[in-house]
Amino acid sequence: MGAETAVAPPHESHGPPPHGNAGPSSGGAPRAPGRSSRPRDDRKAAWLFLVPVLVGFALFYAYPTLRGVYYSLTDYSLIAAPDFVGADNYGELIGDEQFWNALKVTAYYVVLNIGSQTVLALLLATLMHRLTRSVALRAMLLVPWLVPNVTVGLLWMWLLDANLGLVNHVLGALGLSTNGFFTSPDWAMPTVAGVNTWAYTGYTALLLYAGMLQVPQYLYESASLDGAGEWRMFTKVTLPLLRPVLSLVLVVSLIGSFQIFDTIAVTTKGGPVGATQVIYFYIYEQAFTYFHMGYASAVAVVLALILGLLTAVQMRLLRASRSDLA
Repeated sequence: MGAETAVAPPHESHGPPPHGNAGPSSGGAPRAPGRSSRPRDDRKAAWLFLVPVLVGFALFYAYPTLRGVYYSLTDYSLIAAPDFVGADNYGELIGDEQFWNALKVTAYYVVLNIGSQTVLALLLATLMHRLTRSVALRAMLLVPWLVPNVTVGLLWMWLLDANLGLVNHVLGALGLSTNGFFTSPDWAMPTVAGVNTWAYTGYTALLLYAGMLQVPQYLYESASLDGAGEWRMFTKVTLPLLRPVLSLVLVVSLIGSFQIFDTIAVTTKGGPVGATQVIYFYIYEQAFTYFHMGYASAVAVVLALILGLLTAVQMRLLRASRSDLA
């Protein structure tokens, strides 16, 4: 008799497939037990974190802004209830010579402050980037910025006093003529601009220095191999690639310069003969000295519109949203 070969019957399984084996409808990817296939929605958590910020913005920015616009349409003196007068305050503002003079004085200060501050900050940032990256030096640059503006104004008012100031004593000892820096119509505004340049240059330099750190080092190495000197590398490599950060610095400096108030309130109080009566100090005088709150609000609204327009033009001209590193 020949040998008989036994054939095993096919294995039949009536239960579910074991864990780890994908079923025919699962697309081949294993699914963890008890986990939903829907994408995770973090919008509720995001709104939970945004609500405090939005409430703060509404209370401290949006509401005061709307109230200021309303007051600009009224005759309000802080003593009596506001009386709606429409656009009369804006009509009066157009013919107000003091308003236009304050705007001209502010523009003069902006040019002096931004020009000197930006040039010195670029110089300091470049020196730190190319020569030294000392943490101690960076900390020293921040010290003037950390001092309150009122304290800075008092400090320099004493140093530059025409009779008792240290600076005038040094000038007299050197045989030079002394000067009333804060009392001379020709020197008052350049002196105020110099004080604020001293206070803010270090902070501005650190912002620019942080932007320079984003420039790839191999670009400087390539330029050096091509025989470029420091000045050529600064103009052809650093400045073009620093444009977005420089745009931010210029916009912030522009807005901050238009808001100059505390240094002038401490040192010159708008004098002498209106030489330092900037727009913020003019608004303060109209509101809290003459109690023309409605008119002061109209000036503030116009100033906000001017700043918005200047910022938009500046961002457009500097192409702040585009970077050559992209």
